[in-house]
Amino acid sequence: QVQLVESGGGLGQPGGSLRLSCAASGNMIGRFAMGWYRQAPGKPQRDLVAEVLSGGVTNYADSVKGRFTISRDNVKNTVYLQMNSLKPEDTAVYYCKVTWGVYDYYWGQGTQVTVSS
Repeated sequence: QVQLVESGGGLGQPGGSLRLSCAASGNMIGRFAMGWYRQAPGKPQRDLVAEVLSGGVTNYADSVKGRFTISRDNVKNTVYLQMNSLKPEDTAVYYCKVTWGVYDYYWGQGTQVTVSS
């Protein structure tokens, strides 16, 4: 079993910054990716925001490129999402995900991010 604890959500202002953290614990062995997804209000799906693979390769959604930065601490099994230049459309519930394979993954409980003045 794997447990994911997210923190850092809340209210941010347009143009401002927030930082999310997700600490993973439990059976953390092997090669795994760590990433952030978000579910916007009224949308049923969770969309990829950013992910960092076990080798350090990063992928970003086009909508956040140049504004968000994902990083991971392999000693602490923690992934971070630095969100700068926030926009109202970044408002969503953000979920951490740890992935070993197509059918082997875990989700965090989600943390609300609201961007509003």
